[in-house]
Amino acid sequence: MIDLMAALLQEAARSPDGLTLTEMAARSEAPLSTVQTLVNGLVVAGYLDERARRYTLGAAPYLLNLMAGRYMPGKVTHEHLEAIHGETGLTTVLSIAVANDLFYVDHVSNDPKYAYLAENRVRRSLIRASSGWVLLAGMEQRTLWTYLRNLPRDEEQYVDLFLDHLQELQETGICASPRVSDVGEGVSMAVKENGRTRAAIGIVGTRQDISARCDELVETLLRHQPSFSLGAPSE
Repeated sequence: MIDLMAALLQEAARSPDGLTLTEMAARSEAPLSTVQTLVNGLVVAGYLDERARRYTLGAAPYLLNLMAGRYMPGKVTHEHLEAIHGETGLTTVLSIAVANDLFYVDHVSNDPKYAYLAENRVRRSLIRASSGWVLLAGMEQRTLWTYLRNLPRDEEQYVDLFLDHLQELQETGICASPRVSDVGEGVSMAVKENGRTRAAIGIVGTRQDISARCDELVETLLRHQPSFSLGAPSE
């Protein structure tokens, strides 16, 4: 079973456009029912992503490499974060979603609180952060509905507020000062690959600072966006 799971992940990694369950079963020469059971579990754990019944490699393998100290450079570099931080003077973070959690995978900050969250890969709530809203808005609808349905009771209060902004988030890829965090505030932008949201860049600070500079911070992210866009939108 472990060999089959590894084979499914390898096939997904080789297929940037994704594979259907039938294609994964054929390539792994395994029964479709067995593949479906394993794939469902890998999606829940964040090792595979699912969109339109096609499966691609998820964010969990990337996060494990970061935890092991193996930095995997991508289109968004540490220098991008440094440039935004240099202009704004505010904490700048790169976030990904793994299963139902938000993780900071890189940061530039003078605030030890955010350095701790990023360097220790601390899980955060997607519904309680501007970067989380951007990542949620980029999810497949079935995955998003499942996430919202299963929120803990103390986070259910944010569902209607998020849904009120969902269409705008999907159209712009930007979340500005959603007022859902109890530790600060943020302005975040989606990082997309072939039209799919893969990560989010966020500028975070106190609610007072972010609210007063919201338009300026959105403009800063928009100006830097061309340097970290990953490919053209999908058809």
